Amino acid sequence: METGSTREYAGKKILELGATVPNLCVVGADLNKSTFTNLFAEKYPDRFFDVGIAEQNMVSIAAGLASSGKIPIVSTFAVFGSTRPMDQLRVGVSQPNLNVKVILAHAGLITGEDGISAQSLEDISLFLSLHSFSVLVPSDAYEAQSAVEIAVNTHGPFYIRLSRPAIPILNKKDIKLKHGGSSIMVEGSDISILACGYMVHQAIKASKILKEKHGISARVVNMYSLRPIDTEMILNCASNSQFILTAEEHFKYGGLHSLVSQVVSQNNPIKVYSVSMENYAESGTPEELVKKYGLNFQSIVEKVLANFN
Repeated sequence: METGSTREYAGKKILELGATVPNLCVVGADLNKSTFTNLFAEKYPDRFFDVGIAEQNMVSIAAGLASSGKIPIVSTFAVFGSTRPMDQLRVGVSQPNLNVKVILAHAGLITGEDGISAQSLEDISLFLSLHSFSVLVPSDAYEAQSAVEIAVNTHGPFYIRLSRPAIPILNKKDIKLKHGGSSIMVEGSDISILACGYMVHQAIKASKILKEKHGISARVVNMYSLRPIDTEMILNCASNSQFILTAEEHFKYGGLHSLVSQVVSQNNPIKVYSVSMENYAESGTPEELVKKYGLNFQSIVEKVLANFN
């Protein structure tokens, strides 16, 4: 299966948009090669600003650029771009609803050998707590490019969550995401697996095993937009499934599981189970980590079998 890094493809899309969006600019924090925004910097040096290891300043500068009519992209690792500048994101960007695009790489558990300090497992919940932010979690490289395009062309603060390693490409090159949308990756009638980001391809694998070995028909939905979230899709799954299982490379509370549970509990209550992180991890390869901490297709299969009647 073809693979691609969401951070790399997003960096290429940012470079591409630089040619057609003259007020687009990038503010980085000393990790530009790793986020691939160095591509933009090389072609548009007058529209690129590196502040060094000073994430609070990075966000405040981006807010100033946005208030002056620019479209700034904030770029660094997810763990540094979410926790360190939270006050600046809240007061300087979210409250005034400024047109800042926070596009962060190396999110989740699969930062791998970078270790526990670089694993961002709270970032989705942090950005969802900032009321005016839209939150997109692309499942592959082409979705990452579409997500960048949506963010740049839609007014308001955005968070886009990107991964470090190359992951399977699930969509066609010309995929177009919808702000507030979702997509059914596998049709199914018994249960529904709602996944985002890295966990989408794991959910697809799990659905095949469930069908072929256990006779369970599992719908897989790619919930790439967490705010706004596709409430209609969630309620459709709730009405046509024995239960819903959410799968995310993030802590259980404050992310996809919490969002889905809120929608379901207020409208059509059914059981909602979770495959997600339950504790901080350690250093290791992505393959070792997802196996040890249960973020793979086997864990999804086991969770479904444990709860299917």
